[in-house]
Amino acid sequence: MKNFDVIVIGAGHAGCEAALATARLGCSTLLLATNLDTVAFLACNPSIGGTAKGQIVKEIDALGGQMAINADQSLLQMRMLNRGKGPAVYSPRAQVDKNLYHVRMKQTIENTPNLYLRQGEAVKVEQTEGGFVVTTAVDLQYTSKAVILCCGVYLNSRTLVGNCVRNSGPNGFANAQFLTQSLVDLGFTVRRFKTGTPARVRMMSIDLAKTVEQRGEEDVRPFSYMTESIPATKRSCYLTYSTAETKRIILQNKHLAPIYNGSIDGVGPRYCPSIEDKVVRFADKERHQIFLEPESEDTCEFYVQGASSSMPASVQQQIYHSIEGLENVEIMRDAYAIEYDCIDATELDATLMSKKIPGMFFAGQINGTSGYEEAGAQGIVAGINAERLVHGKSPIVFRRDNSYIGVLVDDITTKETFEPYRMMTSRAEHRLVLRQDNADMRLTELGHEIGLVDEVRYQKFLAKKQQIEQAQKQLKTVLSPKVFGPLFQQKGEPVPAKGLSLEEMLRRPNITVQDIVQLGFLQNMDGESLYQVEIETKYKGYIEKEMDAIAQAAKLENKPLPLDIDYDKIEGLRIEARQKLNKIRPANLGQAGRISGVSPADVQILIVWLAQRK
Repeated sequence: MKNFDVIVIGAGHAGCEAALATARLGCSTLLLATNLDTVAFLACNPSIGGTAKGQIVKEIDALGGQMAINADQSLLQMRMLNRGKGPAVYSPRAQVDKNLYHVRMKQTIENTPNLYLRQGEAVKVEQTEGGFVVTTAVDLQYTSKAVILCCGVYLNSRTLVGNCVRNSGPNGFANAQFLTQSLVDLGFTVRRFKTGTPARVRMMSIDLAKTVEQRGEEDVRPFSYMTESIPATKRSCYLTYSTAETKRIILQNKHLAPIYNGSIDGVGPRYCPSIEDKVVRFADKERHQIFLEPESEDTCEFYVQGASSSMPASVQQQIYHSIEGLENVEIMRDAYAIEYDCIDATELDATLMSKKIPGMFFAGQINGTSGYEEAGAQGIVAGINAERLVHGKSPIVFRRDNSYIGVLVDDITTKETFEPYRMMTSRAEHRLVLRQDNADMRLTELGHEIGLVDEVRYQKFLAKKQQIEQAQKQLKTVLSPKVFGPLFQQKGEPVPAKGLSLEEMLRRPNITVQDIVQLGFLQNMDGESLYQVEIETKYKGYIEKEMDAIAQAAKLENKPLPLDIDYDKIEGLRIEARQKLNKIRPANLGQAGRISGVSPADVQILIVWLAQRK
């Protein structure tokens, strides 16, 4: 029996971030994977980032995590989504090399001190007086002071292609058949969720002339603040559409779809439906967008984004052949749905540790979330707090007003999720201050205090911070109309009679930060810092209002609720509120107010009760 400080079960995106965090912070760490080929495996689409997800990747990086660096090193192309909306929702998305991403992450793990990577299926977790004992399928036992479960979609999973049902994990990998029972024995509530993936098709069989090529954008910054630049587009993606014939085929064969004929028990993701689900739910639409995405530079497989399915293989072939440009496509891997077990994350606190079993943490899709990025974010949160528990330090709680990570963790631990949870910008009430461009300014200081941000990264952060502070001072400089008049006339801005500060000029709609540079100011600043200065200046009024709202919300967040309250004894609370509060046990008034079933009136009763209690 070998002893470790921390055992991480599962080496997907949550497990990798969790294990790297604990090992880098000085904990002897065991990372168990059912198969070493599943380490950081991109089981679904070969991409990192996207709307809200790109912000999360940037935050993981700012804290000293690995996902952003690994994505940059495996890049095929990069784009910035939502450019037509506003900087609050700008979101970077990278197409990455699926095989290279796995290889590079595995190499990073293998070369990290204190981290031991081991193939083995965990079949049992037992709580002991000093921590935990984890038993594997081949009857090896390991002990630890803390354990982090990052089981992804492997718990009791089964894949479905029509009537063909296999007890397996994604991509044909072996599943974890016994660990669910161990969780039930420990008292956890288990739920059944479902997700799916589309077919992989042969590139040479695609009629690209019928599609729209989508190359990467050259003016996008890398994910990681430690990456100097990104390469030009290595592989293109392609846009196409389903057709009326696609719709006809699906409706004609609807009775064969597992999601409609009762073969699937699990609840699927609302925001990433299968092609048959989209056709049924959006019956008024005659066509749907389909993106063809390269899987890797060393294969001709393309991922058919937007066309996941669990239909029989023969029907899948008809569906794909009805899509524009795929009339003669060769399917290399069938689409499939996958069902799996997960827990009720409201049984966890804000550190992702079990409220009932100290030292037992959960991260990733086992918590009912979807997506690589959400998993990685939970992994680094659980890893940080597992290390702090082992070494007797106070926990780190991420707030909703300082990170998307905080929004994610708060949502899943206070709001019951009856379907796979996906992060979206609309879930973050303070998204104007939680932008992708300022993640380092928000979180690198914290990452350095925790110990994950090394000195090289920290010095780079301090240099950027100093640049921005100096720029903000320069922007107070006032110029006369004689100096900026020609620029304003050229840009179609009315020329005022009196002078303006550079800040006032930059707030004008048609004036950019590059115009300020051309006037001889803000020299020797890197593009990323200039971009951030421009956003902070143009949206200053809105940002100040947002900061006021954050300060008001903090008043509730700073009012703690004792964890031993019997809410049944507080007069005035509605029955539903009492039930939810007793179940979730919020840490403060702000968290209580975000619980589904707890009204503003219930929160006011809690405020009065706290005042009387004092």
